[in-house]
Amino acid sequence: MKNCRRLAMAIVLCMVANGLLMVAAQAAEEYSFKIHNNTSSVIKQVLVSQDKKEWGEFNVGSGIKAGNIVTLVWDESTNNESCKQYVKAVFADGSESTPSKFDFCDSSLVLEF
Repeated sequence: MKNCRRLAMAIVLCMVANGLLMVAAQAAEEYSFKIHNNTSSVIKQVLVSQDKKEWGEFNVGSGIKAGNIVTLVWDESTNNESCKQYVKAVFADGSESTPSKFDFCDSSLVLEF
């Protein structure tokens, strides 16, 4: 009987751990999107805004090279923000793309610059 309890407890713990891992993986997928740089210039910054007045920045490291596709992940601090946000790119020469509004809740979203 003691071994049955231990086995049952081990199964429950495995199920809970597996469930937590699945939730964490789903959350990461829900809050990410792709950017395809189809320009001839490096994208140095990706900026987002709900109102086109205050802009937040994604960390793109040393930049997104021409032709590359990268996945960017939203910070947890944005979880309560609207799915629809403006986005613009800042290029190596300092020029900016025109801000456009996108629905970031669309899991198939790929932004083209």
